[in-house]
Amino acid sequence: MGAVSARIKLVEGIQMLGESGSGHTVVMDAAESVGGRNMGIRPMELLLIGMGGCASIDVLNILRKGRHTVQDCVAEVNGVRAETEPKVFTEITVHYTLTGEKIPAKAVERAIQLSEEKYCSASAMLGKTATITSTYTIVEG
Repeated sequence: MGAVSARIKLVEGIQMLGESGSGHTVVMDAAESVGGRNMGIRPMELLLIGMGGCASIDVLNILRKGRHTVQDCVAEVNGVRAETEPKVFTEITVHYTLTGEKIPAKAVERAIQLSEEKYCSASAMLGKTATITSTYTIVEG
């Protein structure tokens, strides 16, 4: 994978446009209480989205390599931040809802464990300051 790049450009006020090296964009802004206009996603929310996406891709790939049929995957990620600056995440919870045909609980548990302990770079980084707790629900599809 190697190097990853991003470019962040001021739009107006403190609203920013983030451009990924792969050619995708996201609008970021802050709450009005800190000078923003609430016209984009918060940068700290992006961290949670990135972690949830990274972990979900791992879980899906692991389950599918195990020949399990997964039709849907929803990861709900919630973070608690420190009270003082820098307001890092101290707790993060992830709840996966996996829909598919007869997905064994053991396979889901193993996929989540492998993602958390081996594959998900975002979880590894955020886990340096936060306790990450994962749960899951399996829905028959």
